[in-house]
Amino acid sequence: MAHFSKALVRLEARWVRLLRRFLRASRNHLLTCSSADRSERYRQLKVSLPASSKLLMVDDAGGATTSGAKVEVDDLDVLSLKISLLGDCHIGKTSFMTKYVGNVEEHTGVEMAGLNLMDKIMAVRGARIAFSMWDVAGDDQFLDHVPIACKDAVAVLIMFDLTSRSTLNNVLSWYQRARKWNKMAIPILVGTKFDDFVQLPLDMQWTIVNQARAYARAMKATLFFSSATHNINVNKIFKFIAAKLFGLPWTVERNLTIGEPTIDF
Repeated sequence: MAHFSKALVRLEARWVRLLRRFLRASRNHLLTCSSADRSERYRQLKVSLPASSKLLMVDDAGGATTSGAKVEVDDLDVLSLKISLLGDCHIGKTSFMTKYVGNVEEHTGVEMAGLNLMDKIMAVRGARIAFSMWDVAGDDQFLDHVPIACKDAVAVLIMFDLTSRSTLNNVLSWYQRARKWNKMAIPILVGTKFDDFVQLPLDMQWTIVNQARAYARAMKATLFFSSATHNINVNKIFKFIAAKLFGLPWTVERNLTIGEPTIDF
């Protein structure tokens, strides 16, 4: 009976958290629209944890390490870090996000027309940390979700399909849309479907690699090639974000070897 009661309390807590996120998203959307032609900015007040708080890091192998970091409280005991995912339709954004979130025991999600919200929550000493991911559909009719998805984000993932040149050609437009609403977020350029990309002719691979590197330099972004199917560089991208935010002693190594997943910065 006690086990059942604990499970019920846990379920209720998840629904309360989801309802709060939905109401907060709706409120922020209204504030964003109402202030479109004004210089004022609306921002939720947050409380900082002491520097002694421990952040749990999950590495690519699933291991966990802790590191001291000063972070911000959002939603009772959950430390929320908002991350935006932008890019054209059918490039694998949702599969990428699901691959990352699906590897943890506890996660939550909300889906609405043109916007998919998902959390990955990890244990912290005395609290928890959540990567709050906002995946915006690539259709033009959903571009009005970009402001709320980018507002207050700590990182923006500009994504494209490595087997589709047209989606690569559009990344600068997505970057400009993101920067209109958030000039401080960490920019990351992510090429998806690397497992299909390596089947292309070598000359085409080189062309795409060089074009992607040029766009990454223009955006001052780190470039990652990834595959949700084979979990290539998915966890590493989020570990890179956490390391950048909290100054953790972890760095990625540049990889420009053809036939291997590119990492460039």
